[in-house]
Amino acid sequence: MTASDRQLHLALFALPHGQLASSWRLPEVPAHSTNDFAEYREAARLIEEARFDAFFIADKLTIGSDGSWQYGPPVDAFEPFTLGGALAAVTDQLGVIATASTTYQHPYSIARQVLALDHLSQGRSGWNIVTSYSPDTTRQFGAKIPHDERYDIAEEAVDVVRQLWRSWDEDAVTWDREAGTYTRPGAVRPIDHHGHYFAVAGPGEYRRSVQGEPVRVQAGSSGRGMAFAAQHAEMIFTAQTTLESGVSFADDIRRQVRAAGRQESEVVIMPGFAFVVGSTDEEAQRVQEQLLDTVQPEHILGSIRDVTQIDLREYPIDGPVPTLPDPDTVQGHQSRLAVYKRIAETENLSLRDFARRVAAQRGHHQVVGSAERIADQMQAWFEHRAADGFNLMPHTIRGQLRAFTEHVVPILQQRGLFRREYTGTTLREHLGLPYRG
Repeated sequence: MTASDRQLHLALFALPHGQLASSWRLPEVPAHSTNDFAEYREAARLIEEARFDAFFIADKLTIGSDGSWQYGPPVDAFEPFTLGGALAAVTDQLGVIATASTTYQHPYSIARQVLALDHLSQGRSGWNIVTSYSPDTTRQFGAKIPHDERYDIAEEAVDVVRQLWRSWDEDAVTWDREAGTYTRPGAVRPIDHHGHYFAVAGPGEYRRSVQGEPVRVQAGSSGRGMAFAAQHAEMIFTAQTTLESGVSFADDIRRQVRAAGRQESEVVIMPGFAFVVGSTDEEAQRVQEQLLDTVQPEHILGSIRDVTQIDLREYPIDGPVPTLPDPDTVQGHQSRLAVYKRIAETENLSLRDFARRVAAQRGHHQVVGSAERIADQMQAWFEHRAADGFNLMPHTIRGQLRAFTEHVVPILQQRGLFRREYTGTTLREHLGLPYRG
């Protein structure tokens, strides 16, 4: 299959001021603007005008316990569904993907939040399914659950959520003024779910989505995470640092999707893509160094201790990265630990440089260069089928996201890789996913 047979998909993976952990320190960012909705509204305006598929809202459920809040965002940022509803109100076609954890949030609450967002946006919502784990999060909710059991819970939670979404027939609402009946008799039904983790009577509270069901998104890349994605995900968010690893992951997940009895066309693979764009490669490198000079290594090393399983702040900052644990031996973020371990073992970085690397790209693929170089890399991943699109992770919103929309998107459009206009109205239609009736 060639690029001309397919269209690239783009979403913004949004943090308050950009993916660079220290972006809030930049002079162009207004003080006290982390929870100023105007910042998010402007980002949404930029990407909707550029015809992106979606605005992707992450979540952590905690601000940490070691004083990391002193170093800045993403602490003090909006929770996903409040922000998602606000974004739905100020956009017309852009998809809105909000994160909810099956580990600590009840499926009945998730079902109503996601479907409410879907109706507010008229069919533009997606649910990013996460299986939360960190000591900081467990301190808020009082339950520490092993890695594989978190996926057992997620399997049942997704089933409950989808039952609730389908508990209203598509033609359930009759709006019969004369008879005084709002819904057709028998068209709204309890689900009477009695499982290992949840007992939910139902029915759900809202009529069906105009896209059938909101889009299901998932980001796990561990063995269990991939098996879950193959069974349930429609958009897969993954961290792959090279084209080779991207191809390998995509081939593996597509094989598992087929083995699960699904069609490859039911799944869109969208790796994270970090970038710094300049008018030339040299200018982009200068901008990158200027941005990285704002990074506080102690902040980064502290913020990733839940992933690395050791506190890297205890080691000499200009010494080598110490040996990280085997991902299979931990209960936490196995796939992200595998990425960090691969970077540490193959790139010969000092701990300071490792912190700068993580601060800028969080273990995802990164390109620093001209708009043409960035477009070339995206096209290569797309044509090798390592990606159906990308979740963009710009270092900054005000500078780098704007530069991408103004300089990279037109190149992708000229090459026939990316849309010039929306051709549908729902998130499913944007992503080329089938209707879920």
